[in-house]
Amino acid sequence: MTTLTHSDNPVATAEHLQLPIGTRKLFTYIIGAGILVMILGLLASIFHIGEEQHAASAEAANHLGASAGHGAGASVEHEGSPVWLKRLLVSIWHSNVFFIGVSVVGTVWMAIQYVAYAGWSVSVKRISEALSAWLLPGAVIMLVVFLLGRHDIFHWTHEGIMEKGNANYDAIIAGKSGFLNLPFYLIRMVSYLAIWWIFSERLRQLSLAEDLNGGTYYFHTSIKASALFLVLFAVTSSMAAWDWVMSVDTHWFSTMFGWYVFASWWVSGIAAILLIAIFLKQAGYLRLLTSNHLHDLAKLMFGFSIFWTYIWFSQFMLIWYANLPEEAVYYNQRLGGFEGRYTWMFFFNLIINFAFPFLALMTRDAKRQMIILKIVCIAVLVGHWSDFYLMFMPGTMKGENGFLIEIGVALIFLGAFLILLTRRLTAAALVPRHHPFLDESVHHAT
Repeated sequence: MTTLTHSDNPVATAEHLQLPIGTRKLFTYIIGAGILVMILGLLASIFHIGEEQHAASAEAANHLGASAGHGAGASVEHEGSPVWLKRLLVSIWHSNVFFIGVSVVGTVWMAIQYVAYAGWSVSVKRISEALSAWLLPGAVIMLVVFLLGRHDIFHWTHEGIMEKGNANYDAIIAGKSGFLNLPFYLIRMVSYLAIWWIFSERLRQLSLAEDLNGGTYYFHTSIKASALFLVLFAVTSSMAAWDWVMSVDTHWFSTMFGWYVFASWWVSGIAAILLIAIFLKQAGYLRLLTSNHLHDLAKLMFGFSIFWTYIWFSQFMLIWYANLPEEAVYYNQRLGGFEGRYTWMFFFNLIINFAFPFLALMTRDAKRQMIILKIVCIAVLVGHWSDFYLMFMPGTMKGENGFLIEIGVALIFLGAFLILLTRRLTAAALVPRHHPFLDESVHHAT
């Protein structure tokens, strides 16, 4: 049920989420299902179930590695870890990078609304605040996985690869040693995550204090904090994309890659905000939320799906047109390499992340229908998770990829993410009562 507390302003209502026991159990079931699927995937990998073409894929992986000039370290042989463990580590890294991106986008969204003096989005502000609940546990997971499994994810961390005269020496990777070295990498990683978490917590605390005390002091302080955060995020998000994703394919590079990863994170974050808002609205909450708010959120998701496609096409077209081996290898692996393991997913990625949301949300009415918006939001989130899958798997697992372990890990992360998100949603009013632009959000029209 919804609890309403009325102040002197009838618009300013404090609406508190009371999570049913069944919903909490559902999140636990999602985690349990994820563990079950992950275990099935691990067993299939350990006992080589369904790997009849393993040898052919391994041969193709070696061939592509040689054509890319990866040298001795590019062989399909795995240093230290068996295939099943490597897949598990890569899957954890993959899903964690995705969920950290969705989480920090909640803070980015909130910061943009502050600096733009936007009033219409106040009704979903607490949702964007709640998304950042994953940042701290995600940061811990990222550090642990990197310290324990970096050799299975990042080729540049292999022993002797930057030492001239060593059997594993790679001249190209050695030329990047000033940037890709363990101490500097860890410093950067901790810095990115610390900046994102500190500003997320700062904006959250200012928002809660505003609820208690009113006035405009907290609003103006939030604007200053948001402006600084956005400047820092503009730099750290691109660098995080280079470090966490692009350095998996150490020989390859793209000057557009930071924007590409951000676009994927950004549209996923908007889809998450919209999807949560719809679920809350259908459960009887967010009474101030109207079809006008949903329409504007859907327009943003529609528009930035096109933006993601623009970045995707620009990056692909320039590399295809130049036809340079050190750049084209990235798409060769995904468009036919490893016995075509990733080819179908390459085109599926474009369909689910561009064609489907573009066609589904073209009309005004479609942007105001909750059932259509729910389907598109889920499709966008699944689609961009698969986008990150394509970023990681060819460069790490080569032709030994799969889906059971990866889907299982994703479900575990999803369940844990929802538990933390709903816990934060229940900790404060769903609509900030003393926000200066609350009335503007209530009377928002499209």
